[in-house]
Amino acid sequence: MIRRLKYNEIDFKKYADCLEKSEQRKYSASKSFLDVTTDRQWDVLVYNDYEAVMPVPFILKKGIKIVHNPLICQQLGVFSDKDDKKINEQFLYFLQQNYLVRAYHFNETNSFDSKLKTKKNFLLYPDEYAKVYAKYSPKRKRKLRLYDEVIENSELKEIQYEEAETFIKNNVIGLDKEGDTDTLLKTLEAFYLSKHLKFLAFYYHHEITNMIAIYSDYDTIALLGTFNDKKYIKMAGASTLIDHVIKENIENFIFDFEGGNLPSIEEFFRGFRPELKHYAVIENSKKTLIKDFTRFLMRGKLS
Repeated sequence: MIRRLKYNEIDFKKYADCLEKSEQRKYSASKSFLDVTTDRQWDVLVYNDYEAVMPVPFILKKGIKIVHNPLICQQLGVFSDKDDKKINEQFLYFLQQNYLVRAYHFNETNSFDSKLKTKKNFLLYPDEYAKVYAKYSPKRKRKLRLYDEVIENSELKEIQYEEAETFIKNNVIGLDKEGDTDTLLKTLEAFYLSKHLKFLAFYYHHEITNMIAIYSDYDTIALLGTFNDKKYIKMAGASTLIDHVIKENIENFIFDFEGGNLPSIEEFFRGFRPELKHYAVIENSKKTLIKDFTRFLMRGKLS
């Protein structure tokens, strides 16, 4: 039996226990991550007594809940001791019958009988760095061999949020709405203050040319953002930063590239030879939402 719990009804101890022992365990489903990315606007669907859980983030439009994965929260979905298609299908049905869904992302471990659209992610699993590096593409290895002049005049440094904020504002690309940059910065700052996030910068002649935002939790290091000064895009600062983090962490942590559906980004990530993982998504147009809204009104089922 699946039931829907609002935020103030969730037993967070049972929720956390279910996540911790789940086959699909993901840092992005944790209370701390979702509280920041959704501003505590999320429900949970619960199977029996927290045998399986499914967090459901939403936004409010004129008081109406619309399910939408928040910015930089790539995957959610069903979390259970063992992934089960039948249980996943029950959650999928419940979600679609009881919510207006604009965008919802399951995780790469969730399997379904239903035919759902998928997106791509890339993961490197724990191993000796030498073995991981050996698999890099020839092009990526060439990129990592910096010119002597660059080596002599560059350095990698962890930086504070204030400096990172300025660089992001000047170099962020790929966000759809004007307010998305503010949302991104607010989210990154909250993670930074909670000590889950670090900013690592590539300096060339004492100037930041590239920067990455790295989130750590559970057994994963996640790349939440890559920011580049276009003037230095060919200098391979971003590759150097990512390789450095992989070198420092890959023996003990999964490295999660967090996406790769744009051809240029996918090509960049593939150079590190990670494993390709597909995860199921539901994405509905505004036209479909209006139809569903009308249907829900007639049935009296708006959440």
